[in-house]
Amino acid sequence: MFGPKVKLSNELYAKLKKYADLAGYSSVEEFVTHTLEKEVAQFEQGDSEEDIKAKLQGLGYIS
Repeated sequence: MFGPKVKLSNELYAKLKKYADLAGYSSVEEFVTHTLEKEVAQFEQGDSEEDIKAKLQGLGYIS
């Protein structure tokens, strides 16, 4: 796959690989893509940019 790349620690990659294998994904990339798509879909349900910011703050992604 070509495109943007994301760096992960070896420890996190090992965890992702373990769960991707257990869940039957063909690759870590497929598992991560599916997981991120589901997470982004939750943010897209917000009514406004302020709602999205509030959700991100609540999750600790932004302060």
